[in-house]
Amino acid sequence: MSYEIKQDGKFKFIEEGEGEPLMLLHGLFGALSNFKFLIEHFRKINQVIVPILPLLDMDLLHTSVGGLQKFVQRFVEHRDYRQVHYSAIHWAVMWHWYTF
Repeated sequence: MSYEIKQDGKFKFIEEGEGEPLMLLHGLFGALSNFKFLIEHFRKINQVIVPILPLLDMDLLHTSVGGLQKFVQRFVEHRDYRQVHYSAIHWAVMWHWYTF
């Protein structure tokens, strides 16, 4: 399944479902396809949000955990999300889910 990548100002993101916001954050080389099963499962009960993090577009000074945290904070404030649940995913966890 492919998802529409929406844009609001400088922010790009996927948004599926309704309910309490659940934000999925990808890693450095995370592909959106890694979230397929999570999006499909949680969109039934949550508003699933996957912001496209600008890992390769940020300047060197701001390409840090703190810089990404500020980006996500600005995104949440810009979209006026309330009581967001956050989840980050790592490729090793996905490998575990696919193989067991």
